[in-house]
Amino acid sequence: MNVKLIAYTPEAEATIAKAAKLCYSPVGVEEIEKKLNDDEVERFVAMLASMGHDSPLEHVSFTFAVEGVSRVLTHQLVRHRLASYSQQSQRYVKLDQFDYIVPDAIKGDEEAEAVFLKSMEAANESYHNITDILQKKHYDNYIAEGMEEKKAARQAEKRAIEDARYVLPNACETKIVLTMNARSLLHFFHMRLCLRAQWEIRDMALAMLKEVMNTAPALFKKAGPPCVKGGCPEGAMTCGKIQEVRRFYKEELWTKQ
Repeated sequence: MNVKLIAYTPEAEATIAKAAKLCYSPVGVEEIEKKLNDDEVERFVAMLASMGHDSPLEHVSFTFAVEGVSRVLTHQLVRHRLASYSQQSQRYVKLDQFDYIVPDAIKGDEEAEAVFLKSMEAANESYHNITDILQKKHYDNYIAEGMEEKKAARQAEKRAIEDARYVLPNACETKIVLTMNARSLLHFFHMRLCLRAQWEIRDMALAMLKEVMNTAPALFKKAGPPCVKGGCPEGAMTCGKIQEVRRFYKEELWTKQ
């Protein structure tokens, strides 16, 4: 998995502070800017977080490029609706040899891994066989209709792979660019950093958090699953590791970023 922060709102924390202060100020932004320094920005952003005044956070955004993840992950990711996504297309991109993600639990079991790899090989073979069959059929039809050969070949391949992709598994590797505003991103961390979140999206969320903490530390210095600031909301379904989770965020992650 490779997670990289590729774009973000410059001076994100200052932007949030200006927007929030404007709500309570009789003066305009220019006057507000004159009184803002780094310490005041950090203090005000922390105050907003403690108050739950989150709407000013929507004025800044962060864009990530993510590679080496599965379609299982991205199916979960796009459920976070207040975001923008651009994902590698299986309709337009022919996968000569598709890569796939192997869960650690399967890697650690010889029998399970053998079954898994056999399934991936079969899916890859089926994908190419179906592509070849459909491509020839579409090509012949286009030629019969009088289409020029090079164009017919391009169109035939495109039509073939858009149907052949139906045999590709959820394990298939994909690439995606996503943008979230800070409010949505904090909610994403709140949900997906919980130990009950699926392991792959949790790993991605942690990598994303480490990226933004380097850019906007005051904004994200207390980001994490619900249990780091309160009780576990999962009830009987709790992971039972609340103290361990709190130690990781408070003693490891937040202090080292």
